[in-house]
Amino acid sequence: MADVTLPTSIRLEIVTPERLLLSEDVDEVTIPGMEGYLGVLPGHLPLLTGIGVGILTYRKGPEKFHFAVNRGFAEVLGNRVIVLARSVEAPKEIDVARAQADKQQAEKVLHSKQQIDVEGTMAELMKATTRIQVAEMKQ
Repeated sequence: MADVTLPTSIRLEIVTPERLLLSEDVDEVTIPGMEGYLGVLPGHLPLLTGIGVGILTYRKGPEKFHFAVNRGFAEVLGNRVIVLARSVEAPKEIDVARAQADKQQAEKVLHSKQQIDVEGTMAELMKATTRIQVAEMKQ
């Protein structure tokens, strides 16, 4: 029987249209997929998935790091995860006052009696709420 050695870390690369935000070896990644959250460990089978609005988390040793992610794709290749997203923000980059104003505006539109784009407004509400949650997380 062959001795199989599994990898102990996975390379995480987070990219937006503007920049490479992160490229480092991590122990675990949790991605907000379109159908729910997806956990990725070293040696994961290859996968291509859509990313929704949510919190991307990665663990390096005992520390956890969080980012607000807004739509995109993730490619998992066993020893590497590449996240390509429209926008990604670390807690320190988030303008909380603006996120709270965006949330209030989306809630106001949803409660109005006007004909609205419910799906688009719900997406804006989810994005603002996620940004607020991530900003409150300790990094």
